[in-house]
Amino acid sequence: MGHFYFVRHGETIWNVENKICGTTDIALTERGHEQAIETGRKILEEGITADVILFSPLMRAADTAKHISELTGIPARVEPRLVEQCFGKWESTARDGKEFSKAKESFAMSYEGGESMLRLAQRIYNLLDDIRAESDEKTYILVAHNGIARVVQSYFTDMTNEEFAAFGVKNCQVVRYDFED
Repeated sequence: MGHFYFVRHGETIWNVENKICGTTDIALTERGHEQAIETGRKILEEGITADVILFSPLMRAADTAKHISELTGIPARVEPRLVEQCFGKWESTARDGKEFSKAKESFAMSYEGGESMLRLAQRIYNLLDDIRAESDEKTYILVAHNGIARVVQSYFTDMTNEEFAAFGVKNCQVVRYDFED
C-alpha cells in the first residue's frame, strides 16, 4: 500500500489578516519561513522519507518546499496542478465573509473569473490518480494550499459540503495519506 504526505505552506500576511489568497502570489512571513524550516527538521526527526517533493508554483508553497528540500535533501520540483484554486472576485476579501461562504456552496460556479470547485477537484484527483499509480515505486511530499488540502481530503473521505468547506490544515502541518489496495 503506497502513501504520500501533504504539507500546507507556511504563514503569509494574508493568513494573518484572514484574507483569501487563492492564486494571488503572496510571500511567506518571517514566521512562515521559520515554520517551513521547522517542518523540514520535523520530517528528518520523524524519519519521513520521500523520493521527491512536488510543490505549487506560487511563492508561498515554493519557498516552503525549498526550505524542506534544503534540510532533508529530498529533491523538489514544481507541479502546476498544485496551484491554489483561483477565487476570482473573492481574492483578498475576508475568508469568513458571508457572501463568500454562500458562494462556496455552489461547486460549479467559477467565482466570476475564478475556478469552480468541480474543476479544481478534477485536476487534483487526476494528480492523485497519477501519484497512486506510482505509489509502489515512489513516495511524494506535496506542498500546497488549504484549498488543495480540502480536495485531497475529499479524495480519501466522504464529506458533506459543510464538512468540505470547514476542513483545513494548519500552516506547515504534515498529513500522511495512505492508498488502499
